[in-house]
Amino acid sequence: MTLSLETPSLEVSGLAFAYPDGHQALFGVDLTVRRGERVALLGPNGAGKTTLVLHLNGILGGGDGSGVGSVRVAGLPVTKPNLAEVRRRVGIVFQDPDDQLFMPTVREDVAFGPAAAGLRGAALEERVHAALERVGMADFADRPPHHLSFGQRRRVAVATVLAMEPEILVLDEPSSNLDPASRRELADILRSLDVTVLMVTHDLPYALELCERSVILSGGVIAADGPTGELLCDEDTMRAHRLELPFGFDPRSVVMGR
Repeated sequence: MTLSLETPSLEVSGLAFAYPDGHQALFGVDLTVRRGERVALLGPNGAGKTTLVLHLNGILGGGDGSGVGSVRVAGLPVTKPNLAEVRRRVGIVFQDPDDQLFMPTVREDVAFGPAAAGLRGAALEERVHAALERVGMADFADRPPHHLSFGQRRRVAVATVLAMEPEILVLDEPSSNLDPASRRELADILRSLDVTVLMVTHDLPYALELCERSVILSGGVIAADGPTGELLCDEDTMRAHRLELPFGFDPRSVVMGR
């Protein structure tokens, strides 16, 4: 399938979803993310953020008839016949890196996905090395993941996803539990990546630092969509959707940079 630069990385149209117990989590979500954008997905707990993310690679929905609406990744419908390719294109980095790291060494963890997809030999080794280089962890390839710091493990988790050469990188609370230096290092890495990013976060300063655009999901619908700085300065919108800036933090004082 040949893609043009105009093909969005993500197109969500009229997405509604109810769980088997009857709880309606999404009420008709429309969201388009262009190629190369970094977008923050904000919202209070219970807003439907996780439900939306799990539709992006077909963990929920995926053409099984349990929802209404459509999701397309790089123009490819998220339906049962396409799930293998969709899951390669949508790389999800979970909040806890230990949910993704389970092999004896860093190298084997990063190689796991591409190897399962059929990559072998020198091509596999090159893919692994490139992914680790992008997150500054190439010197740790032979280390057991459990010997690394939490921040280093998160970077390796990012590398496991980058090794699959995804269309879109989805990060669940990427700054959580990081010390200030690790937080800054991860931000530098994310800025350097030539990939579309959707970042689910409660860390509003981090969203402002990394994402020019933010989307507020609240009550299962898109409640606001616009420049991150403008949304964070809109006190009425912030209050209505239970979003609070850290004490003393003024978003107007931050100079945005790519």
